[in-house]
Amino acid sequence: MELIRGLHNLRPRHRGCVATIGAFDGVHLGHQAVIRHLLDKSRDLALPSAIIVFEPLPREYFSPIKAPARIMSFWEKCRALEALGVDKVLRIRFNERLREMSAQQFVDQVLVDGLGVRYVVLGDDFRFGSDRQGDYRFIQEQGKRYGYDAGPTPTCSIDEERVSSTRIREALESADFREAERLLGRPYSISGKVIYGRQLGKTIGTPTANLELRRLRAPLSGVYAVEVSGGGLERAWGVANVGVRPTVDDSIKANLEVHLLDREIELYGQHIEVIFRHKLRDEQKFDSVDELKENIARDIENTRAWFSRN
Repeated sequence: MELIRGLHNLRPRHRGCVATIGAFDGVHLGHQAVIRHLLDKSRDLALPSAIIVFEPLPREYFSPIKAPARIMSFWEKCRALEALGVDKVLRIRFNERLREMSAQQFVDQVLVDGLGVRYVVLGDDFRFGSDRQGDYRFIQEQGKRYGYDAGPTPTCSIDEERVSSTRIREALESADFREAERLLGRPYSISGKVIYGRQLGKTIGTPTANLELRRLRAPLSGVYAVEVSGGGLERAWGVANVGVRPTVDDSIKANLEVHLLDREIELYGQHIEVIFRHKLRDEQKFDSVDELKENIARDIENTRAWFSRN
C-alpha cells in the first residue's frame, strides 16, 4: 500500500482511481462495508483504490483535549487498511486552510484535479467541507459535471443499531470486550513499538514493556488481563496498565505498559500487539511504591486465575 503524505505529493501517476473519504477510526465492520464496496468497484473498473484521511482528525484539531479518544493510531489504521487490500492512502493535513475549504473546493482540488477520481464511495452519514454541503448527494451531482460516478454505502447495523466508533468507545470504556470484538470484527488490541521507559518495573521485580501509543488519550483506562503477540511471542499472558501512572508520574499523556507472566524476553525495539481480554481494576494512585508492588502482585494472581478459567 502506498501512503501519499499530503496534496503536494500527488503526482500524475496517482490520477485515475476509486476513492472514499473518512476517519476510519477503528476500521470496524461499518468501515469494512465501505471498503468492500470500494474494492469491488476498484476491481470492476480495473483502477487502484484510494482512501482519503485527515491528520489530525478534525475534532482533534478543534479541541485536542476534549476530542474522543482514538480507537487506533494512524499507523495501526494504515496497517488495517493495507490488510484489507487498499492500494493507496492519501493523508491530508487538517489545518486552517483545509478547515476553510468548501465542499466545492474540496471536490475541485482533491477529487478532480488531485486524484482524477472515476468513482467515489461515500458513507451515507459522511459530511465534509466548511459549509457542510459535502455529502453523497453533492458528490453525485458533481460527478455529472466532472464525469465520475458515485455510490452510497448503506449503514451497517448490529442489533438494529448502527455500528460506529462511538459505540465501540462506549464498549471499551465499560470493558465489554466481547461487544467491542463483535463491532470491530476482531479482538480489540493496541500495537506499537516497545520503547525505553523509566525502568521502575524492573527495579521492583516486575519488568514491563512500554508501548508508544502515538495518541494523547486511549479509549480505555485501568489494569487488564491481556495477550501479547509479536517479538517472538504468540498470545503470551500478561498484565497491562493503560493510563497516566499516577503513583510514579505526573503526566496527562496516556501510557501502555505490559508485564509478561512467566516470561523473560528482550522486547526493546520490537513491534508487539496487546490484545485486551478482561479488566481487573481501575487505575489507582497508591501511597507508596511498596503498596504499588503489592497490588501488582495481586493483579498477576488475578490475571493467572482469569486465564485459567477462560
